[in-house]
Amino acid sequence: MPEITFANERKTLFVKSGASVLEAARAAGVALESPCNGTGKCGKCRVKIHSENTLACQIFITQDTTVFIESKENENRTLKILSDGKSFSYPLKPFISKRFDGEKTIVYGGDVVFATESGDTTSLSYGIVADIGTTTLVASLVNLSDGKEVATESRLNPQSTYAQDVLSRIHFASDAAGLTTLQDVLLNAINEMIKNLAAKAGIDANFIYEVVYSGNTAMLHLACGVNPQPLGQYPYVSQIRGGERISASRLNVSPFGQIYLPPIISSFVGADITSGILALQLYEQKETVLFIDVGTNGEIMLARNGCLAATSTAAGPAFEGMNIACGMRAGNGAVESFNIADDGGVSFQAIGDVPATGICGSGLLDVAGELVRTGILEKNGRFASNAATERLRDKDGKKAYFITDNVYLSQNDVRQIQLAKGAIRSGVAALLTTLNLTANDVNRVEIAGSFGYHLNEKSLLNIGLLPPELKGKVQFVGNTAQSGGIAFLLNADFREKMTQVAADVQKIELSNNKNFQNLFIDSLRF
Repeated sequence: MPEITFANERKTLFVKSGASVLEAARAAGVALESPCNGTGKCGKCRVKIHSENTLACQIFITQDTTVFIESKENENRTLKILSDGKSFSYPLKPFISKRFDGEKTIVYGGDVVFATESGDTTSLSYGIVADIGTTTLVASLVNLSDGKEVATESRLNPQSTYAQDVLSRIHFASDAAGLTTLQDVLLNAINEMIKNLAAKAGIDANFIYEVVYSGNTAMLHLACGVNPQPLGQYPYVSQIRGGERISASRLNVSPFGQIYLPPIISSFVGADITSGILALQLYEQKETVLFIDVGTNGEIMLARNGCLAATSTAAGPAFEGMNIACGMRAGNGAVESFNIADDGGVSFQAIGDVPATGICGSGLLDVAGELVRTGILEKNGRFASNAATERLRDKDGKKAYFITDNVYLSQNDVRQIQLAKGAIRSGVAALLTTLNLTANDVNRVEIAGSFGYHLNEKSLLNIGLLPPELKGKVQFVGNTAQSGGIAFLLNADFREKMTQVAADVQKIELSNNKNFQNLFIDSLRF
């Protein structure tokens, strides 16, 4: 059996002859990103062998091999991940409470005694809200005694190393081994975040009694170790309903700690959207409000006079910079904003004020939007043959638009943007059509999510992700999955209320819409 050594990881193992470097990395516990799950399409699992760069999933081991992997040690520290979201004022009424009887402290969960603690620990009562996104994780430590957010942590969801989007993750976790892998790497990351939060606050993690999970339906399945396979095949049945508590025994919190799962709306409209509904109080809105969580899994909600309807659409990973030639996440060196002046001059901003090394999602939409606005990109998505710019050059036999000498937007990248934005736009159109509404009927658009917060209205309109009738109506409300999760943590009364609200939401399944394919094709145009 050949021996493979991951030099900078200091790990060596024997593997079966013919195994790929990617398979060996996973067996060794080496984090090597492969969002396409080893099909060779994403180009992200680059390693160096014999001083040559290659894809780990396309190199098969037949002899002793040494592999070098570019260190990503600082990636989580430099990523821009939003933890704040719009919220509202509400009374403090957490599920966990404490009472000191003169000798010991009694810990209650609702009206039930959970445990007793020696001495007076009434001032030491904490909870965690974990927003489990497809791409990113955000965790907040909250003081249950005064409702204050004490500390926050954020990082990439390590599951994206194995599968990038929701559907590929469902497929990966459809067998026991895959499910165990994805749950374990996620819980390890959450536990590390909890450890860091407790250290920041200077508290013992044993005084953390409740954790609220806010995430889409598939992410909750994976976090709880529930096989998500039924979500990937008709009739797309969720094994989890939410609105319940489960043991937190695998988390580094109090021995009797619990996890609260907010109610989910449907198989692809999850607890993150329920949290958003709560944070924005959409069930009380008298106006017509369009609520969109823009990300890998695009979830869309329409509120009108307190009545709610929801759908979801697979936008794919392009908005996160994946499947893009120079795409990257929102870390140092990523182009996050871009503008073309009236005289044709180009300006852009890279995160960290360092030279640009790639393009993240917000920069991607800015670039595409400006190219469409100035006619460099035609409505059908092709680069204009008569575009008067030196930045449009040949790259591997096809045209590409160069932001710098090394950072560019290719024709294939444009197609990926079209597919992603077309998914969102067609979902919005289908939702409005089903409810016999037009874009003119919408009073306000609220864009949620860490990625959504860094967008701007002009780019969304320029590429046609939103209809032109919505100009001037767009607001960016931040991470409402997190702020709504905090509301669930700090006031237990919302739990019963939102269970009913979620049940009453009209669920619109796009696969049942006979005209959806035509809507999607029409939505591909810029």
